[in-house]
Amino acid sequence: MKDYMLFDKNTEAVIYGYQRNAIQRMLDFDYVANREKPSVTAIVNPTALKGGLHKAFIGEREILIPIYPTIADAMKNHDKIETMVNFASFRSAFPTTMEALDYEQLRVISVIAEGMPERYAKEVTAKAKKIGGKILIGPATVGGIVAGAFKIGNTGGMLDNIVESKLHRAGSVGFVSKSGGLSNEANNIIGRNTDGLYEGVAIGGDRYPFSTLTDHLFRYEANPEIKMIVALGEVGGEDEYKIVAALKEGRITKPIVMWNIGTCAGIFKTEVQFGHAGARADKAAETATAKNEALREAGAIVPESFESYDVVIKETFDKLVAEGKHKPIPLTEAPAMPMDYAKALKDKVIRRPRNFVATISDDSGDELAYGGPYGSERSMTITDVFKNDIGLGGVISLLWFKKLLPTWATKFLEMAVMITADHGAAVSGAHNAIVTARAGKDLISCVVSGMLTIGPRFGGAVHGAAKYFSGASDAKKSPVEFVTEMKKAGINIPGIGHLVKSVQNPDQRVTLMKEYAKKNFPKTEILDYALEVEKVTTSKRNNLIMNVDGCIGILFTDMMRSSGEFTDEEMQQILDLEGLNSLFILGRTIGMMGHVFDQKRLKQPLYRHPMDDILYY
Repeated sequence: MKDYMLFDKNTEAVIYGYQRNAIQRMLDFDYVANREKPSVTAIVNPTALKGGLHKAFIGEREILIPIYPTIADAMKNHDKIETMVNFASFRSAFPTTMEALDYEQLRVISVIAEGMPERYAKEVTAKAKKIGGKILIGPATVGGIVAGAFKIGNTGGMLDNIVESKLHRAGSVGFVSKSGGLSNEANNIIGRNTDGLYEGVAIGGDRYPFSTLTDHLFRYEANPEIKMIVALGEVGGEDEYKIVAALKEGRITKPIVMWNIGTCAGIFKTEVQFGHAGARADKAAETATAKNEALREAGAIVPESFESYDVVIKETFDKLVAEGKHKPIPLTEAPAMPMDYAKALKDKVIRRPRNFVATISDDSGDELAYGGPYGSERSMTITDVFKNDIGLGGVISLLWFKKLLPTWATKFLEMAVMITADHGAAVSGAHNAIVTARAGKDLISCVVSGMLTIGPRFGGAVHGAAKYFSGASDAKKSPVEFVTEMKKAGINIPGIGHLVKSVQNPDQRVTLMKEYAKKNFPKTEILDYALEVEKVTTSKRNNLIMNVDGCIGILFTDMMRSSGEFTDEEMQQILDLEGLNSLFILGRTIGMMGHVFDQKRLKQPLYRHPMDDILYY
């Protein structure tokens, strides 16, 4: 690449700082400029200790850009990178820029941060000059652009402004400014009054920018593709007098239209500080008016005011064309940019089938809602969940059944969870969780190992009891007939039988639930039927009593039937889904967690089953 060139269509950049929007805007520019490959090759994010990948788009195509924790890592892996866009804060812009200067492959470095201490700015400039061959832009800059080739960060503004300003393809005008904001305005002015920009740079508004206006004007003078120059200076400093000297010495021969903003400072009685750190006139020569006059006398084309800036630019360009010194570059149409999905969805201009359907909760509204879509009649916001004190049973009711059951029913759900929370360390679920905890595994692994034992022989009786007892009751089978049929079929009656408890030593958990149901349920038809069956089974053996799993399943059925909240189809669906086992799973998981915590607190060693408890056969 020629020394006078800033970028071309093959320029590759590393972005320092994880600026998602700026990166995407650079890639959007690549698309409308018809670049063959992305301008952003790598990203340096110092907080990403292990690096990673950034997803972005070029048009409709999604790409991945590697992220590195250090500049060194990026340079080591990408030897074609030749420019760095530095989005570091003013605190770290200095050390990162000084480091970047050490890499020979980095030819252009842009520093976006405003407020870099002046001493540091001078040190960066001095180091760059000592090394040689470096082009620095900034600090306090939006950057620069080579139309149709490469743009720095957010230069040029939004994509519609870029296309409207003809920046998606190369024109013939070179532009340089101290102001980043006004450079976007100037791009548009140039686009409307000429064949467009070839290159534009905002050097930055700090008192001591890395590069001067003349640094870039000399490059424009040397670049045969640039036919005329447009510039914007401002009040403060004396850099513009270097342009005056260059014009008088004949070092700038191309037509140059220039204006220094801030002429209004003359109407104030005291010194005025404008937006930039350097935009302040400390003596007469630094005023915008004095610099405009000096430029005019040196041969620059200076309008009478900024209002006629565009007129003078057009006149100068038209004169070049009329004299045969330039043939206007035709305007090409930019590719249509695909609309971002998120914006299209927000603007309701597309429709797309969803991959998931959720009917029990909604976090897309102003507040999390349980029970259904936010704002629907069946949903309840999380605020109302606590305001109405519906308790855990109410939350289960909303999330499992998409309706808020009566208080007596939700209290029963809570009761079932509390009663099944644990049954000692010997049962299979707790045992497995304990053994896994003693093996040093994490909480999730321990709990999952215990949960995997829940099934037909451990907890499964909840579902089975509901199914068989309700079926027999609905069929009007007598208790004796039911017991006889189950025996003939070789099926143990789910929910009947206990290893330890008996008629004389009842399970108090079952007693508590039966008492609660009798006192609070509107009807207990299935429980009443089950108690008659229990009389038959205990007459054969006194431990064939209703156990806790069976009691939960039976009462769950009575709860659904007597609440008036469920249709027959809904109740059957809950049975088919084995939904009744969910109470046992939920409750018993609480206990498993407790056992895991207990073992880890006690620092119990690896478990090995005693050999004298194993029958070797």
